[in-house]
Amino acid sequence: MVRMREIKIISKKRCEMIDITSDVQDVINKEDIKNGLAVIYVPHTTAGVTINEGADPSVCRDIIENLTNLIPESGNYHHIEGNSDAHIKASLIGSSVTVVIENNRPVLGTWQHIFFFEGDGPRNRKVYFKFLKG
Repeated sequence: MVRMREIKIISKKRCEMIDITSDVQDVINKEDIKNGLAVIYVPHTTAGVTINEGADPSVCRDIIENLTNLIPESGNYHHIEGNSDAHIKASLIGSSVTVVIENNRPVLGTWQHIFFFEGDGPRNRKVYFKFLKG
């Protein structure tokens, strides 16, 4: 059975990483997904999703700071809306991740968490969680 759920995100900063691991776990619990696969997809051109270390918040800070250094908000961009940097950052982060679900839990490494990347906030966003029960 293939189903889809939506996770709502409210970002507070222009550029931030929001840990959505517990939101993903909530969907797994509500849908009683014992085993399966999930695709977590962000339908926004200035946001993304990634899996990285969640135990030390300085990792997310390093990601944001280095993305900002590599791709500054103000630059020689052709896109006139003022958020060109966010489009580029979101493309580098990516718009989806695939997660294995085993025994009602996402299969993640010891320190891994699932993060929503906001590049043009603050905004109300959504993440789609499409899953296949095994």
